[in-house]
Amino acid sequence: MSNQMLSIDNAHKTFSGSERKTIALKNVSISVNQGETVALLGASGSGKSTLIRAICGLERLDSCSGAITVNNQIIQINGKTSENVREIRSSIGVIFQQFNLVNQLDVITNVLIGLGPQKNIFQLVLRRFTMEEKALALDALEKVGMVDYAYQRSSTLSGGQQQRVAIARALVKGSKLLLADEPVASLDPESARKVMDLIVNLSQQFGLTLVTSLHQVAIARKFCNRTIALNRGSLVFDGKTNDLSRESLANLYGSQVGDIEMDEELSHSEEVKRPQLVLVN
Repeated sequence: MSNQMLSIDNAHKTFSGSERKTIALKNVSISVNQGETVALLGASGSGKSTLIRAICGLERLDSCSGAITVNNQIIQINGKTSENVREIRSSIGVIFQQFNLVNQLDVITNVLIGLGPQKNIFQLVLRRFTMEEKALALDALEKVGMVDYAYQRSSTLSGGQQQRVAIARALVKGSKLLLADEPVASLDPESARKVMDLIVNLSQQFGLTLVTSLHQVAIARKFCNRTIALNRGSLVFDGKTNDLSRESLANLYGSQVGDIEMDEELSHSEEVKRPQLVLVN
């Protein structure tokens, strides 16, 4: 059996507005093997979020596109989602930038919502979860250091704590592919490093395949061996993160490359002062 977890064949996506059409993805083809940790880089508007949404079937590609396959199952082809899309999504965990927690609900219920693809709408609305499912949720919260907050309202948590709950929600599904869409963009630099350290460590611990979109090149260099980069919807780099050159970054970010390099220098200087990441609640 192939060890390929994700295959994207000729992904093309066009958004039509009142005055013009915008090409969000242009003939993007990518394959990712099981257990890889991959950074998805690109400036705002490069197509990163569109690609992640397409992988989990939340965004349908144009009809001229090929297939997106996850864990040897086609989630969409020729712009049409599979009839088994809900079942396939059960193997995909998604962590969004804005956490997507329901503030009025307690932490454990937000985690249990991750079981959505395996439940019907009435079970979710009425919050009918088995004792076994609740035990799984508590176990996931323990793994991310949030079990003590299980029955606390999500609205009372800090940004870093909310992101940990979002990670637990992805874990409780038993996901094999973890997609993280700008998971640290809303966090301060210290919290960002801690959350990324947590995501990567848990992915490695459970043998997950991780694809995460990022703005911070320094974080990609620290945590991801491979980088895939988009520029205006086109694939412009796919290789080892250490092979990202100044020219590659200039193609991605243009005049911003100087600021990016400065951010990397500051990050390196902070790492020298703080040689070890410590996860705290």
